[in-house]
Amino acid sequence: MGLTRQYLRYEPAALFGLVASARGNAVFVALRGERGRYVAVPACEHVFVWDTRKGEKVLILKGLKQEVSYLCPSPDGLHLAVGYEDGSIRVFSLLSGEANITFNGHKAAVTALQYDHLGGRLVSGSKDTDVIVWDVINESGLYRLRGHKDAVTQVLFLKEKNLLVTSGKDTLVKWWDLDTQHCFKTLVGHRTEVWGMALISEEKRLITGSADSELRVWDIMYIQEVKDPDEPESKKSKGSSTGAEENTEEDETLELDEHPEERLIKCSKVGSIMREGRDRVVTLGTDRMGKVLACHGTDAVLEVFSVLSEEEVQKKLEKKMKKAKKKAKQNSEEEPEGTVELSLQEEIQRVTNIRASSKIKSFDLILSPKGELKIVLLLQNNIVELYHLNLSAQVPQAVRASKITIGGHRSDVRTLAFSSDNIAILSAAAESIKIWNRSTLQCIRTMDCEYALCSLFVPGDRQVIVGTKTGKLQLYDLASGSLMETLNAHDGAVWSIALSPDQRGVVTGGADKCVKFWEFELVKDESSIQKRLSMKHVRVLQLDEDVLCVRYSPNQKLLAVSLLDCTVKIFYVDTLKFFLSLYGHKLPVLCMDISYDGTLIATGSADRNVKIWGLDFGDCHRSLFAHDDSVMYLQFVAKSHLFFTAGKDSKIKQWDADKFEHIQTLEGHHQEVWCLALSPNGDYVVSASHDKSLRLWERTREPLILEEEREMQREAEYEDSVAKEEQPVVAGETQGETGLAGKKTIETIKAAEQIMEAIELYREEMAKLKEHKAICKAAGKEVPYPVNPILRAYGNVTPSAYVLEVFKKVKSSELEESLLVLPFSYVPDLLKLFNEYIHLGSDIELLCRALLFLLKIHFGQITSNHMLVTVIENLKKTTISRVSEARDVLGFNMAGLQYLKREIEAKDDVTFFADATDRFEEKKRKRKKKEKMILAVL
Repeated sequence: MGLTRQYLRYEPAALFGLVASARGNAVFVALRGERGRYVAVPACEHVFVWDTRKGEKVLILKGLKQEVSYLCPSPDGLHLAVGYEDGSIRVFSLLSGEANITFNGHKAAVTALQYDHLGGRLVSGSKDTDVIVWDVINESGLYRLRGHKDAVTQVLFLKEKNLLVTSGKDTLVKWWDLDTQHCFKTLVGHRTEVWGMALISEEKRLITGSADSELRVWDIMYIQEVKDPDEPESKKSKGSSTGAEENTEEDETLELDEHPEERLIKCSKVGSIMREGRDRVVTLGTDRMGKVLACHGTDAVLEVFSVLSEEEVQKKLEKKMKKAKKKAKQNSEEEPEGTVELSLQEEIQRVTNIRASSKIKSFDLILSPKGELKIVLLLQNNIVELYHLNLSAQVPQAVRASKITIGGHRSDVRTLAFSSDNIAILSAAAESIKIWNRSTLQCIRTMDCEYALCSLFVPGDRQVIVGTKTGKLQLYDLASGSLMETLNAHDGAVWSIALSPDQRGVVTGGADKCVKFWEFELVKDESSIQKRLSMKHVRVLQLDEDVLCVRYSPNQKLLAVSLLDCTVKIFYVDTLKFFLSLYGHKLPVLCMDISYDGTLIATGSADRNVKIWGLDFGDCHRSLFAHDDSVMYLQFVAKSHLFFTAGKDSKIKQWDADKFEHIQTLEGHHQEVWCLALSPNGDYVVSASHDKSLRLWERTREPLILEEEREMQREAEYEDSVAKEEQPVVAGETQGETGLAGKKTIETIKAAEQIMEAIELYREEMAKLKEHKAICKAAGKEVPYPVNPILRAYGNVTPSAYVLEVFKKVKSSELEESLLVLPFSYVPDLLKLFNEYIHLGSDIELLCRALLFLLKIHFGQITSNHMLVTVIENLKKTTISRVSEARDVLGFNMAGLQYLKREIEAKDDVTFFADATDRFEEKKRKRKKKEKMILAVL
């Protein structure tokens, strides 16, 4: 048997060059006891927490593979709920940075998250049109609410009532009663998608933002507050005016009462606030108190409104009434009686517009007790900006307090290069060049440039050359960070640049159908005595098509040129005579590279294929289907026939050019990969993507076995297919408004399998025990019983205790789904064991939850099984008695805690009054002393 080729695995080492992803939303988080200083932003699959004062990253909440789509901090400020593109939700602790809870329920990206005012429940909305309410304390799903016909855009809890409001792209706003879990009202007054919602005026007003420039305002009246039950539905609430732009016919408010007998609120449109933006609302939000309202569209302007409180409204009304009376007196008319009302524009006043430096993707507000408003903006171009706005000023003006930019480029990185010592990384985009230290990942130089397309380090690593879209070659000095020289190299874009193997010059290829040869030279600098580096144009090769890529062979005898006509032409370097033509690609070759020994050339094309050719005769050795989209970059690993390719399908792949095998896929980027660079020693790969991130991959010492890699790939595919399967159906449950919160995943299947294995072991052990007793009886003496090694590992526990241990290990959020997958043949054993456990009084809450769920889903089979009648009777007795005991303990503890609370409050009050009395006495003494001194002077 021949030796197998050994490959080494490349692992992700770091993600850098990213301030914030534009996919999710930015939120203020409380950290180290401070509010309004730290901001959490999505960063691909991670969440970064930035200190806006110092501009530093203080915490990274590490994700798995999926991109972050939504963030929501808990009311106590200790946790952050993070929604992902695959529909999962993870709750992180901001103190430890660890993910404590994972919820799996949605089939598509999470688009909205909201905690209730106590932080005990979390509601999520998704692109799959479902709304799910989760119990954060019990770490489980409560129920799923179905009703929307398109993606859910916003979800809001009402603090006082157990109600939920949801909006969607299906133009509907739905009201849900969470006690009965049904939709009792649907607002259909919008003609286009409802993109955002906010509650103001102590939850008595609802504001909705749609695809036009209107913010519609709705009055909410709770049914208990309505004095006259026969009052017509259409009547507007008192104190509200339709004095805004309201279309009476076209935009009529229709309300579909699906359950008119259980009406809880009245919701009627009172008017509109006009935005200045003409496009759709992207984000609409308020601060925590509902005093400030802000919104933005697809442009760079944030519009800020102030909402008057009830006291302020009353004051304004009194003022207006006085004016009306005065006017009436002057005109000798009768005094107006209660006809004065505030218009909507007076109640919700425009404060100012904040213009950001780029398009706004999301924002968050926080109002300090002093009245200063802090606004964080997440921009499209990888920037986070913080603004301060003093609302008490005569003319409030927003001041930019800080801007986090240093960590990345404003636009996509189009070219990367490694220095010869493997330490420095060059990345260049449309506006700047950045030099990064590979080990610390810190940006050590930023230089302004034109739109960069290709780059390299000059031998010696003191200068860099960049080829631009305008056809220029720009030479930069790294020590000073300055532009040394700009050469007009081509009439079109410089698509490719390659260093000659003798390191004396470079070759460039451009869109002007030319290949130009340049030599380095030292020229006298006018400003200083020393000579500086420059480049001299020595030769030109004119071709018939645009040049897309150029590469030298290692011995500098051949030059490969990729053309727009889908061919690669090989020329002799010395005479520029034609040698070979490589044709076979259906679309242009975008990238290529020649191996270190000059025997192979690999070409990557827009037709998604990579072809490997021999350089001696130009024969195609193999064509490989490499990516699901265009192959953007290709480079050989130094001193080997292994090469890497990067594609628009967001993947980076490693290949063996001798065996024509796919070795490894590096997954991490979420959008198109534009370019990559390999370090000269082959230990590092750096890649740049449209998701604005730069990723570093490191070669480990761990060997990679292809068979194992294929097996892991097959397992991953199977797990994906399991998640996409139809969800199990609960007997007797119709596909109505509500459903189970969880979904079938590979974890729930594994949990069910573990329970099944534990029950099987329990059955086997019980059978063995029976046999053992019979043997002992026959022998008339005690025979040693062989303990199962699994039970011994758990500390010689009984088989029934082992089943309980396995059961307790199932995650709370996956319990229902695991029991749903469990076949009925295991249920009778489980019910008998539950009876035993509950009788002992262990884990009452968990067991009752599982027991009730099993009874619900297998009701028909359990009740028709005569063997289980006695078990159910026993369960009924034991469960009721144990649950009442547990309730008594909880009640006693609650009473004790409330007593302690009252004691502490009483003590605090006494201390407070004692302090106040002492201060009063002190003031009295001082006043008397002062009076005595004044009398003495007189």
